[in-house]
Amino acid sequence: MKPLILSRVRSWVKRRVRGGLRIATTRWGRPFSRSDLLQAVRGLGVAPGDTLLVHSSLDHLGRFSGKPSDVLAVLQEAVGPGGTLMLPTLPFTGPVVEYAHQRPVFDVTRTPSRMGLLTELFRRTPGVIRSVHPTHSVAVWGADAAALVAGHVHAKTPCGVGSPYARLLDRDGKILFLGCDVKVMTFFHTVEELLEPRMPFSPFTQQEYLLESVDADGRAWTTRTRLSDPALVRRRNLTKLLPLLRQRAAWREAGVGGLRMRLVGARQVLGAGEALANQGIYCYDA
Repeated sequence: MKPLILSRVRSWVKRRVRGGLRIATTRWGRPFSRSDLLQAVRGLGVAPGDTLLVHSSLDHLGRFSGKPSDVLAVLQEAVGPGGTLMLPTLPFTGPVVEYAHQRPVFDVTRTPSRMGLLTELFRRTPGVIRSVHPTHSVAVWGADAAALVAGHVHAKTPCGVGSPYARLLDRDGKILFLGCDVKVMTFFHTVEELLEPRMPFSPFTQQEYLLESVDADGRAWTTRTRLSDPALVRRRNLTKLLPLLRQRAAWREAGVGGLRMRLVGARQVLGAGEALANQGIYCYDA
């Protein structure tokens, strides 16, 4: 069998196995309630007043006895009125460069999130503000929402300095994974921008893209940005962070029902990335 065909067959088998395990876990995990989820999230380390970025997979919440909106209510309750809740609301799936080549106009009010049902529900929730950015918008609720989203449209890379993702560092923010793992961590793009000057290669395109957005008041904005290099995206391997994060007791895991949850601090992720870079190790496969 030719190497390319063999590789595709192996990938298909892995996806089927992972899918079967996910269905089995979701089907046979014990049912859990809104109060169970709140207790589990708080037990993991989410506290009132936190700034919390959440990645989610609704597929893994199949044994949750409430509605999807109840999941969001639990997360809001976990950080409290003095905290801030953030969910990424990217308008695309697949390589960002391919999306940018379509020359889309991002409308902060009308463009749907492609990051799953919870993110789309959240961006429509009263009191939630969505950042103006053509590729990596974030929906934010809570005490610090306006400050977190301000000026995102001007960031030089989608998740770099001036973005809500980078502002997690200023607020000692945390990142929660509900039913998904480290590979979906959007905040790592912030780390990439901060580490870029010391890296032997750039994780971003040399080309700058001019992309259009429309804010909630109908005003048009143009963002000049570099995007993730698609060749590096295919090689990115964030599991390289995990041994060091675990060694530093920065990576927490817990479960409720069939749902697996992970929590890590943004500053701890940056610290692990810097420590690996000091050894000449970067989060990409050869």
